[in-house]
Formats: sequence, C-alpha cells, structure tokens
Amino acid sequence: MNTLTAHTNTLAERVLAHDSDRSLVAITGAPGCGKSTLASELARRLNAQGRKAIVVPMDGFHLDNTILEARGLRPRKGAPETFDAPGFLRLVRALKTGDEVFAPSFDRTRDLAIAGSVAVPAAARVVIVEGNYLMFDEAPWAELAGLWDLAVRVNVPMPELRARLIHRWLSLNYSSAVATRRAEGNDIPNAQRVLDHALPCDIELNGEPTRKH
Repeated sequence: MNTLTAHTNTLAERVLAHDSDRSLVAITGAPGCGKSTLASELARRLNAQGRKAIVVPMDGFHLDNTILEARGLRPRKGAPETFDAPGFLRLVRALKTGDEVFAPSFDRTRDLAIAGSVAVPAAARVVIVEGNYLMFDEAPWAELAGLWDLAVRVNVPMPELRARLIHRWLSLNYSSAVATRRAEGNDIPNAQRVLDHALPCDIELNGEPTRKH
C-alpha cells in the first residue's frame, strides 16, 4: 500500500464516521507536501462511497499580480500577506452554512486566480479545503482553526520539500538555475514559516502523498 492510499484510507474512515449535513475538512502543510493530491484523492474516495465531496483550494485567494506589484510583494507571492485572508475567512464561514457557494481557483500556469470557478452545491456534505495557512498561528489566519470539523496536516521533511518545490518550477519549463533560485528565494522560506507557526491538528500524516501511477 503506497503512502497516498494509506493517508486516504485514514481520512476517509474518519470523515465517514462523522454524519453531518456539511463537514469542513482542512488539509494543510507546507507548500509542496502533497496537499492537493491528497485532497483530490480523498474527494474521489468519498464520492465513490456515496458521500458527496468537493475540493476548495485556498490558492484561489492569491492577490492579483498588479496588486502585489503595487505593494512591492510580487517576489513574495505565496507568503501569507500575499493572499486575501479576510476574503478567505468569509468564504469558509459561508461554507459552514451548508448553502451553495462559489469559490475561486488558481491557474498555476497562467499565475492568476479565476473567480467563481468552483461551485460548492448545497448537496455537498463534505468540503475539503486545502492550503498552506489553514492552521497557521498568525492573524487573521488563526481564526480558521475553530471553523474546521477535521484539521489534517501533511508532514514532509524539508529536504524532500526543497526537491519538490524546485521540480514544480522545472515542470513550468524554467531552467534549473531559475527554478532553484525561485524555490530558495521564496517557496522554501514560506515552507519554513508554515512549519514554524503551525497550530496543532486533529490528524498528523507523515510522508509525502505521492501520486498513483
């Protein structure tokens, strides 16, 4: 059994044991730890077992590059202060109501957020939110901690995170030198900040959830 399957089994069992009209599951951790992969696989498993689930990414709340440039924050894109944190908090509170909600997503290739691209129907009983700062001990992010029905952190050693973050830029056709510079100049400091200001989660998963082949 691979790591992804084991993690998915653990979370699906926990979620299915909680019978609610709307459960909010947070999957958090440093950038590059495999949150998106795990969230997607968990949603697939829950839907296959009759519990309607959908994934909402925190990355849809990236501030636009024009705003970041005006504030001198473009080189720090991905840091907590480069997101619309109050807007994200409003979204999570709206998700708890159980009503239909529309959320943005993030197109990594085009490096921009797409408004209203994720529909969360009222019938969705499980909303899986994934992002770096869901259990993060800095204002206003820390207000999120009390909103989750289940908070999950994926823990991956920093050397593995570094390799994965560099590969992320390589996959976008950047040279090895540029990919390494981008990862070490911004992504890796962001990852360390997530680790240094982590709030305790209900479940701690160790090891990167690798994709199935």
